[in-house]
Amino acid sequence: MSTHTEPDWAALKSDIQGWGADMGFTGMGVTGVNTAHLEPAVKDWLAQGYHGDMGYMERNLDKRFDPRELEPYTARIISARMNYLPADTQPLEILDNPRLGYVARYALGRDYHKVIRKRLAQLALKISTATEPWPAQSRAFTDSAPILEKPLGAMAGLGWVGKHTLLLDAAAGSWFFLGEIYTNALLPIDQEPVADQCGNCRACMTVCPTNAIVAPGKLDARKCIAYLTIEHKGAIPEELRPAMGNRIFGCDDCQLYCPWNRDAPTTTEPDFTPREQIAKRRLVDLFKWTKTEFLRNTEGSAIRRISFAQWQRNLAVALGNGPADAEVVRVLKEYSQHTAAATDADTVADVSLVQEHVDWALGQLHKGG
Repeated sequence: MSTHTEPDWAALKSDIQGWGADMGFTGMGVTGVNTAHLEPAVKDWLAQGYHGDMGYMERNLDKRFDPRELEPYTARIISARMNYLPADTQPLEILDNPRLGYVARYALGRDYHKVIRKRLAQLALKISTATEPWPAQSRAFTDSAPILEKPLGAMAGLGWVGKHTLLLDAAAGSWFFLGEIYTNALLPIDQEPVADQCGNCRACMTVCPTNAIVAPGKLDARKCIAYLTIEHKGAIPEELRPAMGNRIFGCDDCQLYCPWNRDAPTTTEPDFTPREQIAKRRLVDLFKWTKTEFLRNTEGSAIRRISFAQWQRNLAVALGNGPADAEVVRVLKEYSQHTAAATDADTVADVSLVQEHVDWALGQLHKGG
């Protein structure tokens, strides 16, 4: 590449895709910055309150709708995906066993933010080096800024946004993470959008335990188990607790039953290998963890997005939805009798939050027993 002329952008794009593949990315596309057409649907979704407690979704809308408001130099957006589904984790078997805790497949290994952001930052550095002395500027993101990741991925040709609001690809399904690089490198744009191939299928809408997918492509987060167990900080609405089953961190049902995921590839990324202390564990054993054990066992995990009180809240609901085993009833009663010591909670509010859900669980077990 000449040091006296503008870089060969087509060649650079090919190089970037090769470098990305070497880093473990399974798809990569390029789009421009014209995202204004996304604004009406997002504002309508917010106006209906479907974002729940996620107030950050209402902030920095100018940056969401115009990437140049986030990084003024942006001329192109590189969208990248990385598969995360571990092989042989038996998700349906775990969901069918009310004594086990179900953790969303993406959270079984190392926190994806750490993995993907580091590699995209390395890729951004390679872009800058490859264009010298042309002054390339690039910045990497992974679910860490006001960015409309899924629509951008669709614009970059990585798939279409399915009825469950996730990005879908005919070959890769939807079990992948997304990340972006904002850059001023004038890479050729992927012009061909991927056609929506959901057709008349409504599997994701039908199987959603809480009917959170209120219309094709429209999710009411306030009903979504992923939202309730992760984003929501307060008490889980009682009417939604029974439908949560044994799901203690996130929910994968809309992906598990999607026809496009029947033959979806699994990950070969070592960082996403499930941790034994989290995967396929008994709910009652997880509930027995002290705060110290919780912090130790979830270090470097996406589960750290929630507090210990939220963790115990979620587990209490799952225990209440399970069988009234003598051990479960005893552990829940011991929590009630020795609240402060049992929770190792930091605040009175944390103790109160967990206790409310423990009381509910004992009530449910009493009814069923």
